[in-house]
Amino acid sequence: MAGNTLTLTTDNFAAEVLKSEQPVLVDFWATWCGPCRMVGPLVEQLGDEYAGKAKVGKVDVDTERALAAQFQIQSIPAIMVFKGGEVVESILGAKPKSFLAAMLDRHID
Repeated sequence: MAGNTLTLTTDNFAAEVLKSEQPVLVDFWATWCGPCRMVGPLVEQLGDEYAGKAKVGKVDVDTERALAAQFQIQSIPAIMVFKGGEVVESILGAKPKSFLAAMLDRHID
């Protein structure tokens, strides 16, 4: 993972995402998923670019099955933006970096 991209787990999800004062973009992914591997580097770039303004993290759905179930992830990559502990926007599938950045931008005060 890039320096500013969080590895999110059941143990740290509430603290890093649900209780965050900043918006958080979360990428639900898996190592075997081709489109996830395309989006992964873009998500990590956003982590660096939005440091201080928003958080960016990734959830491996194979190792974090409880989180995948909690957010009803049935298809990946699934990307969600959380603000104030709630999902405020979500998409499925690989999208360009500009699309993901625009998702975050809409929720930064």
